[in-house]
Amino acid sequence: MRVGNLSSWPAPPLEWAGHADCVRSVSYSPNGARVVTGSDDHTIRIWDAESGVVVGEPLTGHDGGVSSVAYSPDGRHIISGSDDHTIRIWDAKTGAAVGDPFKGHTGSVWSVAYSPDGRHIISGSYDRTIRIWDAKTGVAVGDPLEGHTSWVSSVAYSPDGRHIISGSGDHTIRTWDADAGTAASKPLEGHTHSVQSIAYSSDGQHIVSGSCDNTTRVCDAFPSTPIRPSTCSPIHPELFAKPNKDGWVRDSEGGLLYWIPHECRSSVHSPALMTIPLTSRSRSVSFDFDDIAFGTEWTQIFKVRLPFH
Repeated sequence: MRVGNLSSWPAPPLEWAGHADCVRSVSYSPNGARVVTGSDDHTIRIWDAESGVVVGEPLTGHDGGVSSVAYSPDGRHIISGSDDHTIRIWDAKTGAAVGDPFKGHTGSVWSVAYSPDGRHIISGSYDRTIRIWDAKTGVAVGDPLEGHTSWVSSVAYSPDGRHIISGSGDHTIRTWDADAGTAASKPLEGHTHSVQSIAYSSDGQHIVSGSCDNTTRVCDAFPSTPIRPSTCSPIHPELFAKPNKDGWVRDSEGGLLYWIPHECRSSVHSPALMTIPLTSRSRSVSFDFDDIAFGTEWTQIFKVRLPFH
């Protein structure tokens, strides 16, 4: 493995040697002091990020190549996914295995990730499914997430933990509701080959993906869907359903349209464009846009009311 200094790029990289086969996954600890690596030599190694010195003995226990590794949000544990179809948890300080392997996949586990709160682990597999696990007990949460027609090569949680994304050999990216375990939107298409790696932006508004079609794509986490244009505003032919982190919904040009109360935001998602479902913690809420008006100043629109039902 090699590490370069970005402050003086390009710089001669530091090379860390120790694995006996292909290194398939690397990850920094949350505090940046350690790096964990997973290899086809069936082992996991922990390295001092500053010196490149191996910390402790290799973590052994998998019977196949280690394809994915990650630290828990608090840095206390490491998870690993393997070609032996299992996920393991390790004590990041001692290197000891924590509990029994998580079993359930019927193919190689190619990607693993912790939820932002550290309570759950997700895994993507060659068996075309995504599974959610209780990080403490190792018990599967709900049924496998199914929909991809080829292997699942990469999975990730949204920063707020509400959604899961998955990239697949079927050339698509799927978004899932992390609590319900159901599809949250239609598959994102565009790549012409397998999607190898995916990630959310830090604000959760965008998804970046890398593919074997030699391209990297950035797309909205929840693409907008056109609705009936408002007769009051030909300048704003579309309304975007997904509020930003502050609760504002913007138009196609980035202008502020309306604000959604905090207790209602969690259930506004595509494709249920302007509807908060019955499963909302608050109640069923819908927006009536029949009398909506737009303006560049509040004095133009302060009398316009956006009814809630």
